[in-house]
Amino acid sequence: MTDPKNAAKIAPVVRRALIVDPNVASAKLIADLLKGLGAREVVLESEEKMALEICRDLDPGVIFVEHAGPRLSGESFTRRLRRSHLGCREAPVIMVTAEATGSAIKGARDCGVHEFVRKPFTVGDLLKRIEMVATRPRDWIEAVGYVGPDRRRFNSEGYKGAGKRRTDVAAKVAPGAVKDQAMRILASALNQFDSDPTQALRSIREQANALKQLALKAADARLAVNVAALETILAGPTPTKAMLAEPVGRVLDLAEPDTFTRTG
Repeated sequence: MTDPKNAAKIAPVVRRALIVDPNVASAKLIADLLKGLGAREVVLESEEKMALEICRDLDPGVIFVEHAGPRLSGESFTRRLRRSHLGCREAPVIMVTAEATGSAIKGARDCGVHEFVRKPFTVGDLLKRIEMVATRPRDWIEAVGYVGPDRRRFNSEGYKGAGKRRTDVAAKVAPGAVKDQAMRILASALNQFDSDPTQALRSIREQANALKQLALKAADARLAVNVAALETILAGPTPTKAMLAEPVGRVLDLAEPDTFTRTG
């Protein structure tokens, strides 16, 4: 069904899987495929609340979720998972639905879904999505307004309508854009700190780490020093927005002109 090289990459991803779908036939088809790929534990659930509780104990490597159903919103489930402290919060999520409309695709992309597959689907459709998440990992975006895989590489092949672009599927982030993106997210996280302090702090930590790695690769001493000062504040007692304003500002001073719009 799949070549040995891909099979080796797929095996650890599907070892433990969660299927959140009130449609028994659909859930069984997915479960059978996963077991054929070597899954050792596959759990089926139909309700959003219970599915999140199962995530805590199961720690799934991949999650399939229906777009909507009784006591289930696939978008809400994914958004809550991404913003949780669960160990599987970054696990690939593949959304399944018969409603492959533009709004459904956009909602899936913007809540943090990795892949999207339309019902009725074939085993080949499912295998393709699993291979995508297992063999083509996407950069993780830790912002305040969005948490999930890089949306610029979202696979929406099930939808062929307006707004569908080739670059939406396979575009890769250019090396020069990584720093700009981290700077924009850092600025946004500080600006939105009061609305969601927990996620803002998580986002600032993630961008500080990304910028540190960039500084080391580019031998950018100024950026490295300013990021180190920010990380010192982050390593202490839970920092407030006021404590972060100056060190974050010093990092942002090193952004390219027009990278973001300054406020305040």
